[in-house]
Amino acid sequence: MEKEEREFEEKRFIEEVGVLFELMGLPRMAGRILGWLLISNPPHQSTGQLAEVLQASKGSISTMTRLLIQGGLVERVSLPGDRRDFFCIKLGAWPALLKQRMGQITAIRELAGRGLKILENQEPERRTRLQEMHDFHRFFERQFPLLIERWETEQKHDISH
Repeated sequence: MEKEEREFEEKRFIEEVGVLFELMGLPRMAGRILGWLLISNPPHQSTGQLAEVLQASKGSISTMTRLLIQGGLVERVSLPGDRRDFFCIKLGAWPALLKQRMGQITAIRELAGRGLKILENQEPERRTRLQEMHDFHRFFERQFPLLIERWETEQKHDISH
């Protein structure tokens, strides 16, 4: 792939990650930062580097990197001899993100359970929507930990071989 074509594809990838993460409820700029950090070389980037590549203000980059650090997706690192802070994708972030989602799944299941209690003596048709919401989230509440455990086991196995 020629340099111009690669740069175009990189920019497109960054924008696609930004849009995807925006659909998931994060600011688009946070997604764009993630997109660049996923493909950047070197993998650690300073605020200035991020601002230049993403054509954004340093203030916006600073705000969004703080958000990403709080979300556990990015970490701040320092390099010997350099006073600047750098940011990179936090290894292990994806299982951590899924574990955070577990809390949301549990909260939804509990809310549906409270709704079902309110409708305890009502006709089944009135309870159907809440029951489906409850059962769906209960299912994922049970399955996500097993999937995360399986992922971690496979990762350990891959590393040891």
